[in-house]
Amino acid sequence: MAVPTVTTDAAQPMVYPSVSVIVPIYNGEADLPELVQRLVGQQYPADRVEFLLVDNGSCDRTPDLLQAATAAAAAQRIRLRALTYSAIQSSYAARNAGITAATGEILAFTDADCHPEPSWLTALVQPFTDHSVGLVAGEIKALPSQNWLERYADRQGTLSQHNTLNHAFLPYGQTANLAVRAEILGTVGLFRPHLTTGGDADLCWRIQKATPWQLVHAVDAVVYHRHRDTLKGLRSQWYRYGCSNRYLHDMHGIELMRDLTAKEMRYRLLRWGLKELPQATAKLLNGRGNALELAIAPLDLWCAHARSQGQAQAALPEAARTIAHLGEPV
Repeated sequence: MAVPTVTTDAAQPMVYPSVSVIVPIYNGEADLPELVQRLVGQQYPADRVEFLLVDNGSCDRTPDLLQAATAAAAAQRIRLRALTYSAIQSSYAARNAGITAATGEILAFTDADCHPEPSWLTALVQPFTDHSVGLVAGEIKALPSQNWLERYADRQGTLSQHNTLNHAFLPYGQTANLAVRAEILGTVGLFRPHLTTGGDADLCWRIQKATPWQLVHAVDAVVYHRHRDTLKGLRSQWYRYGCSNRYLHDMHGIELMRDLTAKEMRYRLLRWGLKELPQATAKLLNGRGNALELAIAPLDLWCAHARSQGQAQAALPEAARTIAHLGEPV
């Protein structure tokens, strides 16, 4: 199922529907200053947008930083509200708290560790002028890589919407950069609050299966995101992808990713050791390669193994099947 790609047409007048930008935050003190700066710097009419930052039970300086950010935004006549929700530790539950408090026609989602471009919000909502469009996925790009693991993830396109928008089951947009018409959630419900991963796919799929609303890809609506920069972080990310596969399999019947067999892993490592590693080493010594090429195959296997473990070990809690609805207590 091909997702239409749309671009911002500068020749056409811009439209500015009322928008609620919702960001879940957990222990976000390192990310909050940059996030707030990026949000208040959006090139969108201040009287048409509200920013709802939902603290999901942080135990660092996040509450204090949010209070200060709210006061500073008010001085600039920017509607930035700090909400607190800690009943359920889940970014999806926190997003639901934001949705419940939202007043906008359009709900836009991003994450605390994302850096939206100044034109992000304007570009993200323009496709809604087409009244058949109910979901818009923006573009996610990587922040400049600082180490070899970030360069590896960048090379693999780990954060790109390309993979999710071309999912074999149905396309979906990641909540790091996604917008939805608020009215739709009255029909299909909100996020599953007890779900810990895969909630963006679940919501997009429920909308597409239950309604005629269309999903499009707004390539000009860009947020930047940093890759994992440690082996532990990279493994955790791919383990979570495996858990997501298992949960979505249990809820929607999607096929699980095939595990590599021991024979395939041995062959892959042997090929790397006998062929790819010597070739990459020779290129590096001749000044025609880079050190990352030495480790591509082991890293691929490391990520694949983590994903397989996530699929095998994850068990969807019964509570995670519950869909929240507007009007219900969050």
